[in-house]
Amino acid sequence: MNEPLKNLLEAARKMQPSPREIEVQRRSFAYGNTHFENEMITREMIDRVADEMADKQKND
Repeated sequence: MNEPLKNLLEAARKMQPSPREIEVQRRSFAYGNTHFENEMITREMIDRVADEMADKQKND
């Protein structure tokens, strides 16, 4: 493995994702898994449900 690639990998290992990046990844994962099983699932549906869940958590 060349040195620039080693440096990039090391930097990636140390990176801490922001809460927003984690949320985007979570929604992407949810969409990918549900859409695979049911092609009628849309990203908009995932976003709507995730937003509803977040609002519910805030109110509890």
